[in-house]
Amino acid sequence: MPAAPKNVPRAAAQAPAPAAAKSGASVAQKALQKLGLRRDIDLALHLPLRYEDETRITPLANARDGQMVQIEATVTASEIQLRPRRQLLVQVEDDTGSCELRFFSFYPSHQKTLAVGARLRIRGEVKGGFWGRQMMHPAFRVAGGELPAALTPVYPTTAGLPQPYLRRAVVGALSRVDLSDTLPPGCEPPVTQVYSQNGLQRLFSLREALTFLHHPTPDVALSTLEDHSHPAWQRLKAEELLAQQLSQQQSRRARDMLRAPVLRAQKAADGALPLHEQLLAVLPFSLTSAQRRVGEEIAADLARAVPMHRLLQGDVGSGKTVVSALAACLAMDAGWQCALMAPTEILAEQHFAKMIGWLEPLLAARGRRVAWLVGGQKKKERTAMLALVASGEAALVVGTHAVIQEQVQFKNLALAIIDEQHRFGVAQRLALRQKLAAHGMEPHMLMMSATPIPRTLAMSYYADLDVSVIDELPPGRTPIVTKLIADSRKDEVIARIGAQVAAGRQVYWVCPLIEESEALDLSNATATHADLSEALPGCMVGLLHSRMPTAEKKAVMALFTSGQMGVLVSTTVIEVGVDVPNASLMVIEHAERFGLSQLHQLRGRVGRGAAASACVLLYSTNDSGRVGETAKERLRAMAETNDGFEIARRDLEIRGPGEFLGARQSGDALLRFADLATCLLYPSDAADE
Repeated sequence: MPAAPKNVPRAAAQAPAPAAAKSGASVAQKALQKLGLRRDIDLALHLPLRYEDETRITPLANARDGQMVQIEATVTASEIQLRPRRQLLVQVEDDTGSCELRFFSFYPSHQKTLAVGARLRIRGEVKGGFWGRQMMHPAFRVAGGELPAALTPVYPTTAGLPQPYLRRAVVGALSRVDLSDTLPPGCEPPVTQVYSQNGLQRLFSLREALTFLHHPTPDVALSTLEDHSHPAWQRLKAEELLAQQLSQQQSRRARDMLRAPVLRAQKAADGALPLHEQLLAVLPFSLTSAQRRVGEEIAADLARAVPMHRLLQGDVGSGKTVVSALAACLAMDAGWQCALMAPTEILAEQHFAKMIGWLEPLLAARGRRVAWLVGGQKKKERTAMLALVASGEAALVVGTHAVIQEQVQFKNLALAIIDEQHRFGVAQRLALRQKLAAHGMEPHMLMMSATPIPRTLAMSYYADLDVSVIDELPPGRTPIVTKLIADSRKDEVIARIGAQVAAGRQVYWVCPLIEESEALDLSNATATHADLSEALPGCMVGLLHSRMPTAEKKAVMALFTSGQMGVLVSTTVIEVGVDVPNASLMVIEHAERFGLSQLHQLRGRVGRGAAASACVLLYSTNDSGRVGETAKERLRAMAETNDGFEIARRDLEIRGPGEFLGARQSGDALLRFADLATCLLYPSDAADE
């Protein structure tokens, strides 16, 4: 097992302690704080970006063109040239050849060090040319001293934090930090047996792994460090994955200690059927086998005294709403309340209309009803609804974020249903869980999404969420064809829209939401609305965006839903919940600016009828005529699949899983070293099982 390099202890003696948050901190200490490097363990886990090999001296004769080498040579000439631009030219020689050093930026101290006759240790990239070998702005210092025993790490840093200072800080932290294993003395992890049985080297300990990754030996294959396949990297990944698994298990155990109402179907005193069976009897359609299966999974959870924490995954239009209604029936049948929360007023209103149609007649016979809570309600109506919720007469409460406000007091909330859960923050979902605190219990949680965000997908990988999947679409649905078209061909798309409208079909045209300037987004949508109105005479073209008054938005949607409006120009306000079966074409402008989840949700607004449907992704290129790599990956994923879970998997690869247990839902994960999409430590063993 490689040990720490011999020159490390000397550096450790000079290593600064982690920066303390105090007014007298130096510039470098403040930079450490800025990077979040406050503790010894933070520094120990701050791994290098790359490495420089300063362990050997290469004769100039052996240096290949384009190779990064370290040489020792004597300065034979040094002069400043003013043409074609001011530069310092230095000629150096060793026993095997000569080289020219060229500096466009230099100081008097550099000239002093690079004086004729000086013996220097120089590191840089060798380039050949007409006038011989050359190095541009190489690193240099006076020759002498022992060569390092390990590769020199190059760390991620920030302004005011030089690499030498950071290297000393890391070495000092490694000497102080506690990296001991928590296994009993003399007990090795079972995984070490896998290494020994397969003739591999002994497994690195955590300290050995970190020491090696900070100061690898010169004989290591750099490719194994770059692709994180080296055994030291594998040890670090295993440590992190184990810690993540243990934290997830602790979280699950803590939740299992909580109590929730037991919700089972019950016959009424008069012998009437349970509420969910009554609902099944009045529905104008039959459930798919997938809907029945997930309904049974949810019912089994609700019958337990442990809070349900389940994700209901189903592609756009798969029938998640009716499954949630059946779950709500189980809660209401047991005498408890249920809350259904949606991210937008449009979607909440659609849910409310469906629940009223399905459940109001059934609840009326029991003296209960469905309540409605949104932010834009008039005070009188809102007060009345709050009273219904507090008294328990409102068995089901449908609304937006207004449902979780402090003034909303439930009598006995047993089930919270969150639709399009990726649109809600973790804190908002936690607020719902507090609504039953007075009873010493927590409500069951049912989260629904057509496309899980990466964080949710990662959590399901690690069993923190129970997942039910509706993997079957209702009969009669037609697959959506996705086309990628450059915005230079926008006229062709408009001609296609005209043909669709002439055939009696309807069209969505979505403009992007630009975070830097929402006003720019609105003007974009307005301009597009004007252009389409001019290009499609005789066709009613509507405009919808978030800044419109609620009444105006409802009027526009009513015209589109009724079929009077042929084309609807909108921002992402129609991302979720809009259900118009006659709409057969979706055009998304500047599709490269949208995330995968948004694109999939928007595409799901069409294909809800029997007519063949299409989604056109209009993309624009940069000045070089290209699309960014990340945007290209997103567009390619949309063109290749319609499956919600596959979309989420691709999104996981592109965006990262976010914090599993934290409040952030995208971006860098708590997993800093392991890759959820690719890390399987022993695939052969998994296959054998």
